[in-house]
Amino acid sequence: AGAACTLARPASAPAAGDDVHRAARHLLRLMEVPSGPRTADGPVWSPLATGFASVPTPELPHGAVGGLGGAVATARDAADLARLVALEEPVVVLVRGTIELDPGTMLDVASDTSVLGVGRDAEIVGGGLRLVGVGNVVVRNLTFRDSYVPGDWDGKSRDVDGLRLDGCHHVWIDHCELARLGDGLVDVRKDSTATTLSWTVLRDHNKALGVGWTDNVVATLTVHHCWFSNTYQRNGSIDNVAAGHLYNNYLHGQAHYGTMARGRSRLLVEHSVYADGEDAVVAKDPDSRVHSRDNRFDGVRGRKDDTGPTFEARDHYPYTADPTDDVVRLVTAHAGPAGRRETTPRTLRVALDGSGDVASIGAALGLAWRARHATEVVIAPGTYREVVRIWPGTPEGLVLRGESGEAADVVISYDLAAGAEKFYGGTQGRTGAATLAVLADGVTLRDLTVENAYDEATHGPSQAQALRTVGDRVVLDSVHLLGNQDTFLAETPGSGVVSRVYVTDSLITGDVDFVYGSATLVVEHSEIRSLDRGEVVNGYVCAPSTEAGVRGFLFDGCTFTSSAAPGTVFLGRPWHPSSNPDVEPSAVVRDSSLGAHIRTPAWSDMGGWPWQEDFLREHANTGPGALQPGDDPTGRPQLLAPEVAEHTRETYLSGQDDWRPWR
Repeated sequence: AGAACTLARPASAPAAGDDVHRAARHLLRLMEVPSGPRTADGPVWSPLATGFASVPTPELPHGAVGGLGGAVATARDAADLARLVALEEPVVVLVRGTIELDPGTMLDVASDTSVLGVGRDAEIVGGGLRLVGVGNVVVRNLTFRDSYVPGDWDGKSRDVDGLRLDGCHHVWIDHCELARLGDGLVDVRKDSTATTLSWTVLRDHNKALGVGWTDNVVATLTVHHCWFSNTYQRNGSIDNVAAGHLYNNYLHGQAHYGTMARGRSRLLVEHSVYADGEDAVVAKDPDSRVHSRDNRFDGVRGRKDDTGPTFEARDHYPYTADPTDDVVRLVTAHAGPAGRRETTPRTLRVALDGSGDVASIGAALGLAWRARHATEVVIAPGTYREVVRIWPGTPEGLVLRGESGEAADVVISYDLAAGAEKFYGGTQGRTGAATLAVLADGVTLRDLTVENAYDEATHGPSQAQALRTVGDRVVLDSVHLLGNQDTFLAETPGSGVVSRVYVTDSLITGDVDFVYGSATLVVEHSEIRSLDRGEVVNGYVCAPSTEAGVRGFLFDGCTFTSSAAPGTVFLGRPWHPSSNPDVEPSAVVRDSSLGAHIRTPAWSDMGGWPWQEDFLREHANTGPGALQPGDDPTGRPQLLAPEVAEHTRETYLSGQDDWRPWR
């Protein structure tokens, strides 16, 4: 390799047959990558392009080879890199170490160029590469990271992708890693053909892979052995692609949707694993087609579309899909740059001013999920507009806390409603709408605010969860939950599973059923604030859907407040999901102060299920909304003396493993 800014003579020039393979293997040695191992689909580090990027033309008899056979140069800073990738003659550009680009910069890449990272530490920070109307480009063994604009989770303020292809052909992106970028991680646009994305990690971002931006149906694309991790949407979003082949990919943690065929796309999606996400495979439009075969879906809710056969990739290029059961092992071990070793510190700081380890909460939680140890995520003051998920499998002991110790200083906010239509059909539902979802066990939230900012006044009433918990042993300590209808959903993963949640010194606001679900929930020393809807019935505090034989909701030592008119709010009502007769909703409010807004009867029927048939009780409450001496107790059933000792935080939370989070 030449020195910085110096073009060296090529070590070998590509001719035909074995000469090309020898030259390609020489480049692998320059990149300092391993020579093996192999999979059923071939070498993990293939010397030459795979997938559609390998399809030959008269000008490119070996498919995409980039600058193979051209001069070799090393880029050590941004100026080097910008000049070298724009050269008009074939060139192999080696990247060593970290190259920092000015924030928001995208460097234009010429045809017949290879951009290759050397070793395990080659990275481009703050920007990306742009390919416009070019062909025969190879990008390998590089990390692209951190052009994310703090606070701009939606990616609207800076149109900077990690890799953008506009009207290109024969582009091979291999063994790269892309994380926390300005808009999309990879965008393949405007009739780009013969593109392959292989053995690449796309992680911790809103938009992963977008394909399309055209009315024509000519693009061809292969995506194989890639790891999509904690990527909210576009995994990929594939519009008007004539042939899109996605195989042996591992997609974990897609909170909006996974792989989508749009427009007149024809996709073949096979031998891949989708885990812990929503709407894994979607055919969006009437003419969209996707053939889903031999895929595995673990913990995925929603759509898994299969419209039938589309095309056979073997008619275009040779490949052998690895067995589906091997995909997670292979991809997590070998995807990304050579020797990739992701290290998560035990404490991660998130800050909007750029002073933290990362600038989004979601990115921090992706790192925490992939860590081998418990992580504390400390959040600097500010409002973080993002949809946040703590995925199943996050190592137990995760703490998510506000840095200042004041809940009001750190706000996690978004504004999705459960009843809102997704752009591809269906509604967000309870799993899609929540601003923050805790899907893992052993998680603590402390000193922060979680808000669903959905505007009921403008858009009409709808369920709109601020927080959804599914995991067991979840703690909320000094947390504010802000919303209207269905603010806090505390549920379980399924029948026969107990999930326990402990809430202390917190604030929960809402109007209709704003604490609800099937979990075992203890709320103590907290304010339960009912909002004033200006109606005769201003709402219901809780709606338990407790499974038979399981403890339900316990409010102990709480203060129930509201500015609503006296006698207009119910303590709760029994929820029988889908009219399930086997649930036994249970809620107890004890030793609490009830404002005048609480009415008598304190409980209401729901969906035709009389409240009197379920265990809805009070004990020793005070305040103007409590049962007063001389009042008719018919609508305010109290715990019997033998029952009082059965309804404590210890009996609800500590029985099976002596869990005592208040210590």
